Amino acid sequence: MTNHPISPMSSRGRTTLYWVATLLLATECVVGGVMAIIRYASYANNIVHLGYPVYFMTILGIWYLLAGLALLAPRLPLLKEWAYAGLIFNYTGAAASHLAAGDGSDALIPPVIFTALVITSWALRPSSRRLVTK
Repeated sequence: MTNHPISPMSSRGRTTLYWVATLLLATECVVGGVMAIIRYASYANNIVHLGYPVYFMTILGIWYLLAGLALLAPRLPLLKEWAYAGLIFNYTGAAASHLAAGDGSDALIPPVIFTALVITSWALRPSSRRLVTK
């Protein structure tokens, strides 16, 4: 029996998966940011349920919208790193908030999925979108 190493993902597959994850994530950020800024009723109800003041939606919405745009912007690797970090805080914070509010495990599904998209997008980003430090 011959052992075959698992072949790494092809460059094309890696690029495709990066863009799928990034576009889904950026779309969710832009749409979610706008809905938060306009204080869309179902979002507002959720924010209140979690114990946050409604004005918090405007603050989060602006940052959320900017993070989605930063992920799509060419170059700006430091800004992208900040966006990825902010989104990790956002989604893990959302999961923690739902747990603290006593919500069921089904409330954890969206933040866990979006956390996975952040990690996927970050890990597969092309070298041109990476922050190079020396």
